Amino acid sequence: MIFSPIQIANLNVSNRIAVAPMCQYSSVDGAMTDWHTQHLMQLGYSGAGLIMVEATAVERIGRITHHCVGLYNDFCERSIKKTLEKARLVSQKETAFGIQLAHAGRKASTQRPWEGRKSLSKEEDPWSTKGPSSLAFDEDWHVPETIENSDLENIKSKFVEASLRSVRVGFDLIEIHGTHGYLFHQFLSPLSNHRSDKYGGSLENRMRYPLEVFAAIKEALPTDFPIGMRITGTEWENGGIDEQEAIIFANELEKIGCHYVCVSSGGNTPNPKIPIAPHYQVHLAKIIKKNTDMVVRAVGMITDPIKANQIIVDKEADMVAIARGFLTNPRWVWDAAKILKHDIKVPPQYARKF
Repeated sequence: MIFSPIQIANLNVSNRIAVAPMCQYSSVDGAMTDWHTQHLMQLGYSGAGLIMVEATAVERIGRITHHCVGLYNDFCERSIKKTLEKARLVSQKETAFGIQLAHAGRKASTQRPWEGRKSLSKEEDPWSTKGPSSLAFDEDWHVPETIENSDLENIKSKFVEASLRSVRVGFDLIEIHGTHGYLFHQFLSPLSNHRSDKYGGSLENRMRYPLEVFAAIKEALPTDFPIGMRITGTEWENGGIDEQEAIIFANELEKIGCHYVCVSSGGNTPNPKIPIAPHYQVHLAKIIKKNTDMVVRAVGMITDPIKANQIIVDKEADMVAIARGFLTNPRWVWDAAKILKHDIKVPPQYARKF
């Protein structure tokens, strides 16, 4: 059942509901603001077993927009720590908090969604971006610089540093962002990776850099610290990542100590033919779950509590991640508990209304 606990490495998660990481595009030079405080405090007492903090850049040029959260200096670290502490003040003791660490690669230096999502113009203070190859994401977008070997080592060190900062901040879990067209997805996909060195060409080569970075993070973290990755189940494009490549990548992650994967899709090309509908990505999680022993999380337009519960009952995934559902109804878990006739704790200030 969706309200049953689940173990991720040494972390006991009280139920199988996760708040998906959702970019708020509301930071100041990577630091969290009052918006993040209210956002995470509200989610803190939602009743979700795991709350994932939005994609957080490991270096300044790795941000998607000027307003994305980062964890690349002490100022950012202090702001996140302060926000997390406030969220924990109102959450249930057993609520777990995780952070998603990311690098946007060629999809950095862009507008916020409500500004158009386009590449920043000269008047919008753009910055130079880097990717596995000098290929623009779309027409009229900036062309990234090709990442050289020295850059590869530098970015790896930034991920390790941000991971150690995450532990200091007090997060219970770390997730590495490997999908939605950001840096590791760019390396994994033959559509964006045209390298001729050991990091391009075959799937083995395209997987090499993401796996090297993951292994470096894993080695730096405390023993059995919970760590996972959001991966691409398919790109919905001919010649792109497909389910079979996703299975192979998931298996390689498992070999080096990955504890879970969250299976998403798309985002590496401007107009993929995605069959958007409720649960449109659940089948991808199911495929990965059949081929791995890791915890597998499903995500993508999961909004109905009964149907969400059925995903767990039918063993299509071990957890569900919900985004839009929590934006429209921060009490989604409370309503799900009523519908599924399950007793949960709610803040005593609100209990008489529950």
